[in-house]
Amino acid sequence: MSDTDRPHAPSAPETPRPLAEPRLATRHRERRRLPRHVVLALPLALTGLISLLLSGNALRPFETIVTIEARMASKSDYFRDPEVRRLLLEHGIRVDIHRLGSRGIATQSLRGMDVVFPSGQPAAKLILDRQDRSVRSVRPFVTPLVLGTFRDYAETLVRAGVATPQPVQGGGRTLYYDLDMNEFMGLLDGRDGRDGERDTADQDRDGTPERADTWNGIGFDKGGAHSNSGRVLVRTSNVCESNAAGTYLSMLAFVKNEDSAPGAGEPDEKKAAQKALDLAGQIKPLIGAQGMWADDQAESYLSEIGESIAPISLIYEHQYLAHQIDYERGHHRQDTNRVLLYPTPYALTEPQLISLGGKGDRLVTLIETDPELRRRAVELGFRVRFSGEDGTSEQLNAYLDGHGIQVPQPNRDQTKVYEPDLDVLEKIITYVGDCPPPVRDTP
Repeated sequence: MSDTDRPHAPSAPETPRPLAEPRLATRHRERRRLPRHVVLALPLALTGLISLLLSGNALRPFETIVTIEARMASKSDYFRDPEVRRLLLEHGIRVDIHRLGSRGIATQSLRGMDVVFPSGQPAAKLILDRQDRSVRSVRPFVTPLVLGTFRDYAETLVRAGVATPQPVQGGGRTLYYDLDMNEFMGLLDGRDGRDGERDTADQDRDGTPERADTWNGIGFDKGGAHSNSGRVLVRTSNVCESNAAGTYLSMLAFVKNEDSAPGAGEPDEKKAAQKALDLAGQIKPLIGAQGMWADDQAESYLSEIGESIAPISLIYEHQYLAHQIDYERGHHRQDTNRVLLYPTPYALTEPQLISLGGKGDRLVTLIETDPELRRRAVELGFRVRFSGEDGTSEQLNAYLDGHGIQVPQPNRDQTKVYEPDLDVLEKIITYVGDCPPPVRDTP
Protein backbone atom coordinates (compact mmCIF):
# COMPACT_ATOMS: atom_id res chain seq x y z
CA MET A 1 0.00 0.00 0.00
CA SER A 2 1.33 3.18 -1.00
CA ASP A 3 1.74 6.05 1.30
CA THR A 4 -0.93 7.96 -0.50
CA ASP A 5 -3.43 5.22 0.18
CA ARG A 6 -2.68 4.96 3.90
CA PRO A 7 -5.13 6.60 6.25
CA HIS A 8 -3.75 9.58 8.12
CA ALA A 9 -4.39 10.44 11.68
CA PRO A 10 -6.19 13.69 12.19
CA SER A 11 -3.83 16.64 12.78
CA ALA A 12 -3.89 18.67 15.97
CA PRO A 13 -5.71 21.96 15.73
CA GLU A 14 -3.51 25.14 15.32
CA THR A 15 -3.05 27.17 18.48
CA PRO A 16 -3.97 30.86 17.90
CA ARG A 17 -1.19 33.40 18.49
CA PRO A 18 -1.80 35.94 21.21
CA LEU A 19 -2.48 39.50 19.90
CA ALA A 20 0.06 42.16 20.90
CA GLU A 21 -1.22 45.28 22.63
CA PRO A 22 -1.37 48.31 20.34
CA ARG A 23 1.35 50.85 20.86
CA LEU A 24 1.09 54.59 20.25
CA ALA A 25 4.10 55.63 18.25
CA THR A 26 5.46 59.11 19.06
CA ARG A 27 7.68 61.22 16.84
CA HIS A 28 10.33 63.34 18.44
CA ARG A 29 10.49 66.78 16.80
CA GLU A 30 13.29 69.25 17.23
CA ARG A 31 12.23 72.57 18.76
CA ARG A 32 12.18 75.31 16.14
CA ARG A 33 14.60 78.11 16.72
CA LEU A 34 13.82 81.73 15.88
CA PRO A 35 15.61 82.91 12.77
CA ARG A 36 18.80 84.71 13.52
CA HIS A 37 17.61 88.02 12.02
CA VAL A 38 14.50 87.94 14.22
CA VAL A 39 16.61 87.39 17.35
CA LEU A 40 18.82 90.29 16.40
CA ALA A 41 15.82 92.55 15.77
CA LEU A 42 14.04 91.84 19.05
CA PRO A 43 16.11 94.25 21.20
CA LEU A 44 15.50 97.01 18.68
CA ALA A 45 11.76 96.32 18.61
CA LEU A 46 11.63 96.30 22.39
CA THR A 47 13.53 99.57 22.56
CA GLY A 48 11.13 101.12 20.05
CA LEU A 49 8.11 99.95 22.01
CA ILE A 50 9.50 101.41 25.24
CA SER A 51 10.20 104.69 23.41
CA LEU A 52 6.65 104.85 22.10
CA LEU A 53 5.24 104.15 25.54
CA LEU A 54 7.38 106.81 27.17
CA SER A 55 6.55 109.41 24.49
CA GLY A 56 2.84 108.69 24.60
CA ASN A 57 2.75 107.73 20.91
CA ALA A 58 2.08 104.02 21.29
CA LEU A 59 -1.57 104.48 20.32
CA ARG A 60 -0.85 107.02 17.57
CA PRO A 61 -1.74 104.62 14.71
CA PHE A 62 -5.20 104.19 16.25
CA GLU A 63 -5.89 107.91 16.63
CA THR A 64 -8.13 109.76 14.19
CA ILE A 65 -6.37 112.18 11.86
CA VAL A 66 -8.36 115.38 11.42
CA THR A 67 -8.25 116.82 7.92
CA ILE A 68 -8.42 120.61 7.80
CA GLU A 69 -9.52 122.23 4.55
CA ALA A 70 -7.41 125.33 3.96
CA ARG A 71 -7.21 127.98 1.27
CA MET A 72 -3.80 129.65 1.03
CA ALA A 73 -1.58 131.65 -1.26
CA SER A 74 2.24 131.70 -1.25
CA LYS A 75 2.41 130.78 2.45
CA SER A 76 1.21 127.31 1.50
CA ASP A 77 4.97 126.70 1.04
CA TYR A 78 5.13 126.42 4.82
CA PHE A 79 2.35 123.85 5.16
CA ARG A 80 3.64 121.81 2.21
CA ASP A 81 7.04 121.41 3.82
CA PRO A 82 7.56 117.70 4.70
CA GLU A 83 8.84 118.50 8.19
CA VAL A 84 5.87 120.75 8.96
CA ARG A 85 3.51 118.06 7.72
CA ARG A 86 5.22 115.50 9.97
CA LEU A 87 4.95 117.77 13.00
CA LEU A 88 1.26 118.39 12.33
CA LEU A 89 0.58 114.66 11.99
CA GLU A 90 2.11 114.16 15.43
CA HIS A 91 -0.77 116.30 16.65
CA GLY A 92 -3.31 114.40 14.56
CA ILE A 93 -3.73 117.12 11.93
CA ARG A 94 -3.49 116.96 8.16
CA VAL A 95 -3.92 120.15 6.13
CA ASP A 96 -5.54 119.84 2.70
CA ILE A 97 -4.39 122.91 0.75
CA HIS A 98 -6.41 124.70 -1.91
CA ARG A 99 -4.07 127.19 -3.58
CA LEU A 100 -5.38 130.65 -4.50
CA GLY A 101 -4.04 134.21 -4.39
CA SER A 102 -4.71 136.17 -1.22
CA ARG A 103 -7.11 138.68 -2.72
CA GLY A 104 -8.80 135.83 -4.57
CA ILE A 105 -9.35 134.14 -1.20
CA ALA A 106 -10.83 137.34 0.20
CA THR A 107 -13.20 137.98 -2.70
CA GLN A 108 -14.44 134.46 -3.46
CA SER A 109 -16.63 131.97 -1.63
CA LEU A 110 -15.24 130.45 1.57
CA ARG A 111 -17.73 127.59 1.79
CA GLY A 112 -16.20 124.30 2.94
CA MET A 113 -13.03 125.92 4.29
CA ASP A 114 -11.81 125.49 7.89
CA VAL A 115 -9.00 128.05 7.70
CA VAL A 116 -7.63 130.62 5.27
CA PHE A 117 -4.11 132.03 5.20
CA PRO A 118 -3.86 135.28 3.20
CA SER A 119 -0.37 136.70 2.82
CA GLY A 120 -1.14 140.23 3.97
CA GLN A 121 -3.37 142.48 6.03
CA PRO A 122 -5.60 143.97 3.27
CA ALA A 123 -6.88 140.53 2.25
CA ALA A 124 -7.14 139.46 5.89
CA LYS A 125 -9.30 142.48 6.69
CA LEU A 126 -11.60 141.72 3.76
CA ILE A 127 -12.04 138.19 5.08
CA LEU A 128 -12.60 139.25 8.69
CA ASP A 129 -15.20 141.80 7.61
CA ARG A 130 -17.20 139.00 6.02
CA GLN A 131 -17.48 136.93 9.21
CA ASP A 132 -20.65 136.97 11.29
CA ARG A 133 -18.93 135.58 14.38
CA SER A 134 -15.80 136.15 16.42
CA VAL A 135 -12.92 134.21 14.88
CA ARG A 136 -9.49 133.12 16.05
CA SER A 137 -6.43 134.16 14.07
CA VAL A 138 -2.67 134.44 14.40
CA ARG A 139 0.12 136.25 12.53
CA PRO A 140 2.99 133.83 13.09
CA PHE A 141 5.69 135.50 11.02
CA VAL A 142 6.52 138.44 8.76
CA THR A 143 8.38 138.64 5.47
CA PRO A 144 9.48 141.64 3.37
CA LEU A 145 8.43 142.12 -0.23
CA VAL A 146 11.52 141.99 -2.46
CA LEU A 147 12.54 141.86 -6.12
CA GLY A 148 14.39 138.76 -7.28
CA THR A 149 16.85 139.32 -10.10
CA PHE A 150 20.17 138.09 -11.50
CA ARG A 151 23.63 139.47 -10.92
CA ASP A 152 24.20 141.03 -14.37
CA TYR A 153 20.90 142.92 -14.11
CA ALA A 154 21.62 144.04 -10.55
CA GLU A 155 25.06 145.34 -11.54
CA THR A 156 23.44 147.19 -14.45
CA LEU A 157 21.16 148.94 -11.96
CA VAL A 158 24.20 149.80 -9.85
CA ARG A 159 25.85 151.43 -12.87
CA ALA A 160 22.59 153.28 -13.55
CA GLY A 161 22.75 154.75 -10.05
CA VAL A 162 19.54 153.21 -8.70
CA ALA A 163 20.95 150.25 -6.71
CA THR A 164 23.68 149.87 -4.11
CA PRO A 165 25.34 146.54 -3.20
CA GLN A 166 25.25 145.55 0.46
CA PRO A 167 28.68 144.91 2.00
CA VAL A 168 29.84 141.34 2.55
CA GLN A 169 31.62 140.46 5.77
CA GLY A 170 34.97 139.00 4.80
CA GLY A 171 34.63 140.05 1.16
CA GLY A 172 33.19 138.26 -1.83
CA ARG A 173 30.19 138.82 -4.08
CA THR A 174 27.09 140.12 -2.38
CA LEU A 175 23.66 138.52 -2.60
CA TYR A 176 21.77 141.69 -1.71
CA TYR A 177 21.30 145.17 -3.14
CA ASP A 178 19.36 148.19 -1.86
CA LEU A 179 17.09 149.71 -4.51
CA ASP A 180 16.00 153.36 -4.58
CA MET A 181 12.37 153.03 -5.68
CA ASN A 182 12.03 156.68 -6.69
CA GLU A 183 14.97 156.40 -9.09
CA PHE A 184 13.92 152.93 -10.21
CA MET A 185 10.43 154.16 -11.14
CA GLY A 186 12.14 156.63 -13.43
CA LEU A 187 13.39 153.62 -15.39
CA LEU A 188 10.03 151.85 -15.30
CA ASP A 189 8.18 154.73 -16.96
CA GLY A 190 11.01 155.99 -19.15
CA ARG A 191 11.30 159.22 -17.19
CA ASP A 192 13.95 160.62 -14.92
CA GLY A 193 12.74 160.10 -11.37
CA ARG A 194 14.11 163.44 -10.17
CA ASP A 195 12.61 165.96 -12.59
CA GLY A 196 9.83 164.00 -14.29
CA GLU A 197 11.20 164.57 -17.82
CA ARG A 198 11.77 161.77 -20.31
CA ASP A 199 15.42 160.78 -20.34
CA THR A 200 16.69 161.02 -23.90
CA ALA A 201 20.36 161.15 -22.97
CA ASP A 202 22.89 159.40 -25.15
CA GLN A 203 23.25 156.26 -23.04
CA ASP A 204 25.90 154.77 -25.33
CA ARG A 205 27.65 158.10 -25.95
CA ASP A 206 27.65 157.19 -29.65
CA GLY A 207 25.41 160.01 -30.86
CA THR A 208 22.24 157.89 -30.79
CA PRO A 209 19.84 158.61 -27.93
CA GLU A 210 18.27 155.54 -26.36
CA ARG A 211 15.27 155.34 -24.05
CA ALA A 212 16.18 154.89 -20.41
CA ASP A 213 13.54 152.22 -19.83
CA THR A 214 15.25 149.48 -21.85
CA TRP A 215 17.94 147.26 -20.41
CA ASN A 216 20.37 148.01 -23.21
CA GLY A 217 19.44 151.67 -22.82
CA ILE A 218 20.89 151.67 -19.31
CA GLY A 219 23.99 149.71 -20.28
CA PHE A 220 23.11 146.03 -19.89
CA ASP A 221 24.90 145.20 -23.14
CA LYS A 222 28.08 147.09 -22.24
CA GLY A 223 29.90 143.92 -21.22
CA GLY A 224 29.39 142.38 -24.65
CA ALA A 225 28.33 138.98 -23.31
CA HIS A 226 24.61 139.77 -23.04
CA SER A 227 22.00 141.94 -24.68
CA ASN A 228 18.39 142.72 -23.79
CA SER A 229 16.46 145.39 -25.63
CA GLY A 230 13.31 144.74 -23.58
CA ARG A 231 11.78 147.23 -21.18
CA VAL A 232 12.87 147.52 -17.58
CA LEU A 233 9.88 146.22 -15.63
CA VAL A 234 8.94 144.00 -12.74
CA ARG A 235 7.09 140.75 -13.41
CA THR A 236 4.21 140.36 -10.98
CA SER A 237 1.36 137.97 -10.38
CA ASN A 238 -2.27 138.95 -10.99
CA VAL A 239 -3.10 142.13 -9.08
CA CYS A 240 -6.74 141.00 -8.83
CA GLU A 241 -5.74 137.91 -6.83
CA SER A 242 -2.28 138.39 -5.36
CA ASN A 243 -1.32 140.10 -2.10
CA ALA A 244 2.23 140.59 -3.39
CA ALA A 245 1.02 142.45 -6.48
CA GLY A 246 -1.40 144.53 -4.41
CA THR A 247 1.37 145.45 -1.97
CA TYR A 248 3.61 146.37 -4.90
CA LEU A 249 0.87 148.71 -6.15
CA SER A 250 0.77 150.27 -2.68
CA MET A 251 4.53 150.79 -2.88
CA LEU A 252 4.33 152.47 -6.30
CA ALA A 253 1.42 154.65 -5.17
CA PHE A 254 3.26 155.58 -1.96
CA VAL A 255 6.32 156.74 -3.91
CA LYS A 256 4.25 158.55 -6.56
CA ASN A 257 2.38 160.29 -3.73
CA GLU A 258 5.66 161.64 -2.30
CA ASP A 259 6.09 158.95 0.36
CA SER A 260 2.56 159.24 1.66
CA ALA A 261 -0.34 156.79 1.59
CA PRO A 262 -2.93 157.89 -0.99
CA GLY A 263 -5.98 159.40 0.65
CA ALA A 264 -4.34 159.65 4.08
CA GLY A 265 -5.75 162.56 6.05
CA GLU A 266 -8.33 163.41 3.39
CA PRO A 267 -11.74 163.74 5.11
CA ASP A 268 -13.62 164.01 1.82
CA GLU A 269 -14.17 160.44 0.58
CA LYS A 270 -14.89 161.58 -2.98
CA LYS A 271 -11.63 163.53 -3.16
CA ALA A 272 -9.72 160.59 -1.70
CA ALA A 273 -11.26 158.24 -4.26
CA GLN A 274 -10.46 160.59 -7.13
CA LYS A 275 -6.86 160.96 -5.99
CA ALA A 276 -6.58 157.19 -5.80
CA LEU A 277 -7.84 156.85 -9.38
CA ASP A 278 -5.41 159.53 -10.58
CA LEU A 279 -2.52 157.61 -9.03
CA ALA A 280 -3.85 154.33 -10.42
CA GLY A 281 -3.77 155.86 -13.90
CA GLN A 282 -0.07 156.68 -13.47
CA ILE A 283 0.76 153.26 -12.09
CA LYS A 284 -1.16 151.08 -14.52
CA PRO A 285 1.38 151.37 -17.40
CA LEU A 286 4.15 150.18 -15.07
CA ILE A 287 2.20 146.98 -14.39
CA GLY A 288 0.35 146.43 -17.66
CA ALA A 289 3.51 146.48 -19.77
CA GLN A 290 4.29 142.90 -18.75
CA GLY A 291 1.30 141.54 -20.70
CA MET A 292 -0.48 138.43 -19.49
CA TRP A 293 -0.56 137.92 -15.73
CA ALA A 294 1.54 135.10 -14.38
CA ASP A 295 1.09 132.86 -11.33
CA ASP A 296 3.37 132.88 -8.28
CA GLN A 297 6.62 134.41 -9.50
CA ALA A 298 8.98 132.58 -7.15
CA GLU A 299 8.55 129.25 -8.93
CA SER A 300 9.51 130.79 -12.28
CA TYR A 301 12.33 132.91 -10.87
CA LEU A 302 13.93 129.97 -9.04
CA SER A 303 13.63 127.58 -11.99
CA GLU A 304 16.59 126.70 -14.20
CA ILE A 305 15.28 128.98 -16.95
CA GLY A 306 14.27 131.79 -14.61
CA GLU A 307 16.55 134.37 -16.22
CA SER A 308 14.96 133.82 -19.62
CA ILE A 309 11.46 134.21 -18.17
CA ALA A 310 11.91 137.59 -16.47
CA PRO A 311 14.91 139.74 -15.47
CA ILE A 312 13.11 140.96 -12.31
CA SER A 313 10.36 139.13 -10.42
CA LEU A 314 8.23 140.20 -7.48
CA ILE A 315 8.65 137.65 -4.65
CA TYR A 316 8.83 137.36 -0.86
CA GLU A 317 12.13 137.30 1.00
CA HIS A 318 11.40 133.93 2.63
CA GLN A 319 11.12 132.27 -0.79
CA TYR A 320 14.59 133.44 -1.76
CA LEU A 321 16.17 132.55 1.58
CA ALA A 322 14.57 129.09 1.55
CA HIS A 323 16.14 128.57 -1.89
CA GLN A 324 19.58 129.63 -0.62
CA ILE A 325 19.28 127.33 2.41
CA ASP A 326 18.33 124.40 0.20
CA TYR A 327 20.99 125.28 -2.39
CA GLU A 328 23.74 125.41 0.22
CA ARG A 329 22.61 122.04 1.58
CA GLY A 330 22.92 120.46 -1.88
CA HIS A 331 25.93 122.33 -3.31
CA HIS A 332 27.79 123.47 -0.16
CA ARG A 333 27.88 127.04 -1.49
CA GLN A 334 25.56 129.97 -2.17
CA ASP A 335 23.70 130.55 -5.41
CA THR A 336 25.55 133.74 -6.33
CA ASN A 337 23.81 134.22 -9.68
CA ARG A 338 20.42 134.95 -8.12
CA VAL A 339 20.34 138.08 -5.99
CA LEU A 340 17.77 140.24 -4.18
CA LEU A 341 16.83 143.87 -4.54
CA TYR A 342 15.53 145.36 -1.27
CA PRO A 343 13.30 148.33 -2.19
CA THR A 344 13.40 151.60 -0.26
CA PRO A 345 10.85 152.48 0.96
CA TYR A 346 10.21 148.91 2.04
CA ALA A 347 7.01 146.90 2.49
CA LEU A 348 6.65 144.29 5.22
CA THR A 349 3.88 141.70 4.77
CA GLU A 350 2.14 139.98 7.68
CA PRO A 351 0.42 136.69 6.76
CA GLN A 352 -2.61 135.93 8.95
CA LEU A 353 -3.96 132.44 9.61
CA ILE A 354 -7.72 132.82 10.15
CA SER A 355 -9.98 130.11 11.58
CA LEU A 356 -13.46 129.68 10.13
CA GLY A 357 -14.61 126.99 12.58
CA GLY A 358 -13.75 124.55 15.35
CA LYS A 359 -11.20 122.54 13.39
CA GLY A 360 -9.54 125.75 12.28
CA ASP A 361 -9.30 126.90 15.91
CA ARG A 362 -7.24 123.81 16.66
CA LEU A 363 -4.72 124.61 13.92
CA VAL A 364 -4.48 128.29 14.86
CA THR A 365 -3.73 127.37 18.49
CA LEU A 366 -1.05 124.90 17.44
CA ILE A 367 0.71 127.34 15.10
CA GLU A 368 0.58 129.98 17.81
CA THR A 369 2.04 127.85 20.61
CA ASP A 370 4.19 125.03 19.21
CA PRO A 371 7.93 125.85 19.42
CA GLU A 372 8.95 123.19 16.89
CA LEU A 373 6.66 124.66 14.24
CA ARG A 374 8.11 128.13 14.89
CA ARG A 375 11.63 126.73 14.68
CA ARG A 376 10.84 125.15 11.34
CA ALA A 377 9.51 128.48 10.05
CA VAL A 378 12.93 130.03 10.74
CA GLU A 379 14.57 127.20 8.80
CA LEU A 380 12.28 128.04 5.87
CA GLY A 381 13.44 131.66 5.78
CA PHE A 382 10.68 133.39 7.75
CA ARG A 383 11.15 136.16 10.30
CA VAL A 384 9.18 134.57 13.13
CA ARG A 385 7.36 136.46 15.85
CA PHE A 386 8.57 135.73 19.37
CA SER A 387 7.14 136.88 22.71
CA GLY A 388 4.50 139.04 21.09
CA GLU A 389 6.99 141.21 19.20
CA ASP A 390 6.10 142.63 15.80
CA GLY A 391 8.82 140.55 14.26
CA THR A 392 12.40 139.51 14.86
CA SER A 393 15.39 138.75 12.70
CA GLU A 394 17.90 137.50 15.25
CA GLN A 395 16.93 133.83 15.01
CA LEU A 396 16.84 133.95 11.21
CA ASN A 397 20.16 135.78 10.97
CA ALA A 398 21.82 133.29 13.29
CA TYR A 399 20.48 130.38 11.26
CA LEU A 400 21.68 131.87 7.95
CA ASP A 401 25.11 132.66 9.37
CA GLY A 402 25.41 129.17 10.79
CA HIS A 403 24.80 127.71 7.33
CA GLY A 404 27.29 129.92 5.51
CA ILE A 405 24.69 132.20 3.91
CA GLN A 406 25.15 135.96 3.81
CA VAL A 407 22.87 137.80 6.23
CA PRO A 408 20.92 140.72 4.67
CA GLN A 409 21.57 144.10 6.27
CA PRO A 410 18.85 146.69 6.98
CA ASN A 411 19.03 149.80 4.83
CA ARG A 412 19.96 153.02 6.58
CA ASP A 413 16.82 154.54 5.07
CA GLN A 414 14.07 152.89 7.11
CA THR A 415 11.12 154.53 5.32
CA LYS A 416 8.22 152.08 5.39
CA VAL A 417 5.37 151.91 2.89
CA TYR A 418 2.01 152.55 4.53
CA GLU A 419 -0.88 151.05 2.64
CA PRO A 420 -3.89 153.26 1.95
CA ASP A 421 -7.26 152.61 3.54
CA LEU A 422 -8.84 149.43 2.28
CA ASP A 423 -11.45 151.22 0.16
CA VAL A 424 -8.79 153.35 -1.52
CA LEU A 425 -6.52 150.34 -2.12
CA GLU A 426 -9.42 148.37 -3.59
CA LYS A 427 -10.12 151.18 -6.05
CA ILE A 428 -6.47 151.23 -7.15
CA ILE A 429 -6.30 147.45 -7.54
CA THR A 430 -9.62 147.23 -9.40
CA TYR A 431 -8.64 150.03 -11.79
CA VAL A 432 -5.14 148.73 -12.55
CA GLY A 433 -6.19 145.10 -12.93
CA ASP A 434 -9.66 145.62 -14.46
CA CYS A 435 -10.79 143.23 -11.73
CA PRO A 436 -14.21 141.57 -11.76
CA PRO A 437 -16.60 142.19 -8.85
CA PRO A 438 -16.13 139.97 -5.79
CA VAL A 439 -18.13 136.76 -5.33
CA ARG A 440 -20.04 136.59 -2.06
CA ASP A 441 -21.33 133.53 -0.24
CA THR A 442 -25.07 133.08 -0.65
CA PRO A 443 -27.08 132.65 2.55
